[in-house]
Amino acid sequence: MVAAGLLVTTSAGHAQTSAQTPKPAQIDRNGVLILIRSSLLALDQANKTGNYTVLRDIGAPGFQSNSAARLGEIFAKLRNDSLDLSGVAVIDPQLNLLPQIEANGLMRMAGFFPSVPTQVNFDLSFAPVNGQWRLFGISVGVGSSAPAAPEPPAQPIAQRPPPNNAKQAASAKPAPAIKLAPPENKPTGNQQPK
Repeated sequence: MVAAGLLVTTSAGHAQTSAQTPKPAQIDRNGVLILIRSSLLALDQANKTGNYTVLRDIGAPGFQSNSAARLGEIFAKLRNDSLDLSGVAVIDPQLNLLPQIEANGLMRMAGFFPSVPTQVNFDLSFAPVNGQWRLFGISVGVGSSAPAAPEPPAQPIAQRPPPNNAKQAASAKPAPAIKLAPPENKPTGNQQPK
């Protein structure tokens, strides 16, 4: 998986050592889609132009502590691989981490955009700034969209030579099938941060 590191820079206003468990964010489906798509499309445009100023400027103050040049360095691999993120404008994301408010006050969500042969994985965090959620951290990577079969054992049981004074197994039992269910995508609440 190709990934760009999570750009979470802690600012004094968000640093808390509380051991609170995350709670569901009060944001509706449209708000979630807007935040995910606008963040990833801003990254896509920055990668295509080599100009990370707008990506930096739409972020929260903690995110803006990264210079545009630093963001260019962080996302150089995605840019050099010519990763095209424009499909996020029309494909619905699948969330495997529903929007939640972390103990530090940030809203975090993660998931992927399914496509063939690769999928775009993302992990985003947002900080409340003047009544709006603004980008605070972003991690983007590419992974396989097809389920991968487990590696077969080196030599199946039925083909192993029997140990001394033992009978060979007549047949090997197949491994149980693993069913993969798509993650749920349930909208919650409204878009305004607390």
